[in-house]
Amino acid sequence: MSDLIQLEKRGHIAVLTINNPPANTWTKDSLIALTSIVKELNEDRGIFALVMTGQGEKFYSAGADLKTFADGDKARANEMGQLFGEAFSTLQRFRGVSIAAVNGYAMGGGLECAMACDIRIAEEHAQMALPEAGVGLLPCAGGTQNLPWLVGEGWAKRMILCGERVKADTALRIGLVEEVVPSGQSLDKALELAEMACQQSPSSTARCKTLVMSARDGRSHDDGWRMERELFVELFSTEDQKEGVNAFLEKRKPEWKNR
Repeated sequence: MSDLIQLEKRGHIAVLTINNPPANTWTKDSLIALTSIVKELNEDRGIFALVMTGQGEKFYSAGADLKTFADGDKARANEMGQLFGEAFSTLQRFRGVSIAAVNGYAMGGGLECAMACDIRIAEEHAQMALPEAGVGLLPCAGGTQNLPWLVGEGWAKRMILCGERVKADTALRIGLVEEVVPSGQSLDKALELAEMACQQSPSSTARCKTLVMSARDGRSHDDGWRMERELFVELFSTEDQKEGVNAFLEKRKPEWKNR
């Protein structure tokens, strides 16, 4: 596995660190590594949550290294676009709870990575942008799709079409991040939330996440309600459902099996 993505397991939590200083830019190898790691974590029944952060104190990730696209090679652009898309869509489909600890600048593909997570915690010095149009490119890894969902069409257009960079306080106000913490504390807060997520039934969490994300697919309200009922009944075929109810009745902490 590439050292460009460092993996540490802390109990039921996997901590992934983008490790390509100084700006933690994405490369072919790191994108392949991210895809592979998340797929492996999906198969690890002992992992309930994932935290994504950047190495160092200044950058979460500055996105792609523009030198990759300097010669205008279409084949390379296609390859990188596919790798970016696969990596971040795989992250977005992680079956557990994913939390981005945005410890600094999150630009372009860096912000797209953070937006592929379920929750974002930003440090007070963090700044976020999708500046691709300013260099003749466009966000190709979910940026144009996830940003409007999070902040609304108006702010998405300001950031994408006008190249506006937002600071952490603005990101919080418009809904791009869920919390702002002092510098150096994003990982601790993300781990705190991940621990909270680990107290939930992983079988329930995975289905709840599917339902919440399905609202983006244009399904009717009635379809959403139908899916809720179906997945509710489906839980009764899991060990976690029986464990959760009986643990509550017996006044003890549940021991989740993730099956």
